[in-house]
This record gives sequence, structure tokens and C-alpha cells, in this order.
Amino acid sequence: MPIDAAKAVAAEPRSAGIRWERKDVLLYHLGLGAGVPATDPGELRYTFESKLHVLPSFATVAGGRLGVVGGLGSPGLDIDLTSVLHGGQTVRLHRPIPVEGKAVSTSRVAAVYDKGKAAILVLRTDAADDDGPLWTSDSQIFVRGEGGFGGERGPSVRLEQPEREPDKTVERSIREDQALLYRLSGDFNPLHADPEFAALAGFDRPILHGLCTYGVTLKAVVDTVLGGDVGRVRSYTTRFAGVVFPGETLRIRMWQQDSKVQVSVTAVERDDAPVLADTLVETS
Repeated sequence: MPIDAAKAVAAEPRSAGIRWERKDVLLYHLGLGAGVPATDPGELRYTFESKLHVLPSFATVAGGRLGVVGGLGSPGLDIDLTSVLHGGQTVRLHRPIPVEGKAVSTSRVAAVYDKGKAAILVLRTDAADDDGPLWTSDSQIFVRGEGGFGGERGPSVRLEQPEREPDKTVERSIREDQALLYRLSGDFNPLHADPEFAALAGFDRPILHGLCTYGVTLKAVVDTVLGGDVGRVRSYTTRFAGVVFPGETLRIRMWQQDSKVQVSVTAVERDDAPVLADTLVETS
């Protein structure tokens, strides 16, 4: 079988050194649309080095997304990459990410689930520096046609949307060049830039990176309900439910309850088509 779940989970973790500078953080924030208006004090926290803080979703690109790449190359996995979809993402923060630094990133296959017609891989990356753990990042990778190997189905977590009006709703415009800028943070998949490649994948034009939408959404939550304090984010999880095209508008609805913010994200121009679902930000 292309997937040997036991072998994949038992494989030795892979470690690599990563580093980032202020300019990497600035570029990542600009790729999410930060800096509008350019002189707004709240935006300068994302775009000006002397005031800089780091949005926790930066963990997904620090070091060039080595965790996902390393995980897909693990023993026990013989996968056609054209059958791979990014199904969900979780980042758990152990402490705020410094504006520049170096760390050791350790990746492994944490779980393999059998969904019948597909398999789901949970690729886990832990990052730590000399002061201790920084973050744990889980990428849920959906592999079409690779189920049916007799493994566990795994959890099925769905969040019921509250039956009341959101506490906050904001809209975020995605620029036409957003994917071209975001890809400079490390994801150079031509699906997000090349119209011909996008057509081969079944899209009439390039689509936005799911992790860009992920970051845009977290920034909206931080700025809208967390007082702009990135240090309050403890964990952030989502399921990718649909695509976003550059030039569209995202509608981001937020419900606050205790130390949690539940979020839904839809595409305004396509009759509020779902984009992110089962989305939860846990806070301090």
C-alpha cells in the first residue's frame, strides 16, 4: 500500500535548523494585507521594525514550511502529490514568537487516519530555541484515494455555529496581487500564480493560499476583539472549507465566549460561500 500508517508514525522525527529576521516577519505581514492605512498605529505594529510584533500564524511559514515538506517525505508514505490537499491547520503557542531568532524545527507524522476513500495525515512540527519550546504546528493533509487501509477513522470535530448574531463582523478585501506577495514567504506552488497551472487544477484563475486566508483571519481577530495583543493568542485552529480568489472580499464573523473566539469566514461575492470552518482562537 502507498501508505503504511504504522511505519509512518513510528519513523524517527526529522530536525532542521531554522532562522528568521525582522524582514521575514514584515514580508509575511504585508502578504496578509497589513499596512492599510499605512500610518495607522495599529498597522505599524505589523509593518515597522521598531514597533514590530509577530502574528502567531507566522509559525506556518517560519523556515520555509519545512515541517510539511519533511512530513510528506517520511518513511511509510508513497504519495502522489497531485492527490494532496491541505485540510486544516492548528498552531499552539508556548510563548510569543520573537521578531527575529533561530530555532530547531522537528517534524513527524503524528497520526494517519483512514477515511475510506481518503487518508488524513497529521504532520506535527515542534519548534524550540535556546529558551525552550516556541510553538507546535499541526497540518491536516487530506490525501485522495489513499484510504481503505484499515486504520482508525480518527476524530471528527465540527463546531456548531452559535444561534445568535456575531459579536463582531468585519470584511477584509483581498488584493489582486495578494497571492503573488504572500508566496514570497515560502510557498511557491504555481497554483497561486500561474493561470495555466490553475486551469489544469480545475480553476479559472489562480487561487489564494489557504494559509494566507488563515493569517488574514487571525489578524482580524487580534485587531478586532483582542485589543491588538498577539500575546493573548494561545492556539488557533481551522478547517479549510473552500477557496478564495484574489480580488474577493472575506466576511469574518466572530463570537466571543470566555477565553475563546469562534470564527466563520465566507466569500462575500460568492453569496457567502464557506472558506474557513470549525475555526477557533483560544486566548488568555
